[in-house]
Amino acid sequence: MTEQALRLGTRRSKLAMAQSGQVADAVGEVTGRPVELVEITTYGDTSREHLAQIGGTGVFVAALREALLRGEVDLAVHSLKDLPTTQPEELTLAAVPLREDPRDVLIARDGLAFADLPEGARVGTGSPRRMAQLNAYARDHGTRIETVPIRGNIDTRIGYVRKGELDAVVLAAAGLNRIGRTSEVTDFLSVDTVLPAPGQGALAVECRTAGNPADAALAAALAQLDDPFTRAAVTAERALLAALEAGCSAPVGALADLLNDGQIDKEMRLRGVVGTTDGSTLVQLSTTGPVPETHDQAMALGRELAAEMLAKGAAGLMGERAQ
Repeated sequence: MTEQALRLGTRRSKLAMAQSGQVADAVGEVTGRPVELVEITTYGDTSREHLAQIGGTGVFVAALREALLRGEVDLAVHSLKDLPTTQPEELTLAAVPLREDPRDVLIARDGLAFADLPEGARVGTGSPRRMAQLNAYARDHGTRIETVPIRGNIDTRIGYVRKGELDAVVLAAAGLNRIGRTSEVTDFLSVDTVLPAPGQGALAVECRTAGNPADAALAAALAQLDDPFTRAAVTAERALLAALEAGCSAPVGALADLLNDGQIDKEMRLRGVVGTTDGSTLVQLSTTGPVPETHDQAMALGRELAAEMLAKGAAGLMGERAQ
């Protein structure tokens, strides 16, 4: 008798389906059970408002979580950067798999790199974080760009460039990698130029908190997909975001990475940035510490950097604050 399929909740977009399909294959391997995708429409998918206007926080997540709590799905896959920083007690983050490339990328007309964009180039992005850093970088290099707020899936965004409506768009490398479209990238933006969103490039596999033997067994199996360093890194990044009381649509960038001596990983470095969307003011700081071995150590690293950033005036630069 074939064991009952696990139901994996996912958003309907091409990217969400691709990354959820990859997770489904891995879940099937560790559980020995078939996995079927259950497509769920979220508020963020149907609203045509810009993310900064609708708050950003949780708009792609709430419907998936509600389906989990109602028992309509057994687990859900999220882009980790979309998750609110407060975790519901009824749900558990069972696995954070190995992170994809966290960088942002440019897709520009005529194969242009960011440094080669003409004066006044129109660059599309739905992210205040990207706007702040791109405008600051252009300003520092004696040029000017116009950042244009856009929404839509990857095809829609790239279409603005193909149709000549924009000179370039900025997207996440991870998404393009997962759907096999990295060849369209004209420039990979260094994290020294643009820090990614906290958790960018990482996925979150969520299930119900063990309330019965079936939930406990599933959570234990999913834990095999967890990458400890990725979890530590994104925990530090999200602790920074939470301590700044910033929503996931606020202009906050963060990235934790390893510093090593060529052989062993010695320390974790956490970098953070907050800025006004016109790029006129940025607070950008970093801190280093031992590679976290516990959740609390990773949280402490994020909170430490957030405190330093707040002392430098970060709170006044974020616009909306999370409620």
